[in-house]
Amino acid sequence: MIHNRLNRIALYVILCSAFVLIQPARMFAHAVLVESTPKPGASVHGPDLSLWLRYNVRVDGSRSRFTIVSADGQTRSVTPDTQSKPDILTAKVTGLAPGKYRLQWQVLAADGHISQGIVNFTVI
Repeated sequence: MIHNRLNRIALYVILCSAFVLIQPARMFAHAVLVESTPKPGASVHGPDLSLWLRYNVRVDGSRSRFTIVSADGQTRSVTPDTQSKPDILTAKVTGLAPGKYRLQWQVLAADGHISQGIVNFTVI
């Protein structure tokens, strides 16, 4: 009986330890957009726009993608600039007419997880 109880306690300790050790890796498994220009919901002056996105983790700029989607559904791929910092991506967009737009981003975090998101903005 004492042996079985010790085995259960040991198993409990091992499982709790594994849970605690795994949690930090899970917390940073996906890149989260921390800041952006334009900010979500912002009105910006066009027709040319500089994009700036900062993430909570290192991202692989060479495997990341931006797409601008206009209100009428037209899409335009935007190539990110060469990265100057591991958690920041930038790009330039030209020729945007006034209207509502959606910046769709997809990044590959350093740990291999892909994250996606959207920043809505208006060009005035």
